[in-house]
Amino acid sequence: MSNPRDYRAYLLRLWRAESAEGTVWRASLESPHTGECRAFPDLASLYAFLQGQTTVVDVKEQTEE
Repeated sequence: MSNPRDYRAYLLRLWRAESAEGTVWRASLESPHTGECRAFPDLASLYAFLQGQTTVVDVKEQTEE
């Protein structure tokens, strides 16, 4: 954890909600460092965000080499 780019921390909240399509899982992530909260309408959106967070780190590391 010596390099901030190598570490991500979030408080994850998951809950079920009713929608027109039936029951879906909703999610939110809160940064313990800034208090910023992001909401996600489904688990696929949450996963896409997390994947993007880790891809950004990978791309930056490759360009620095």
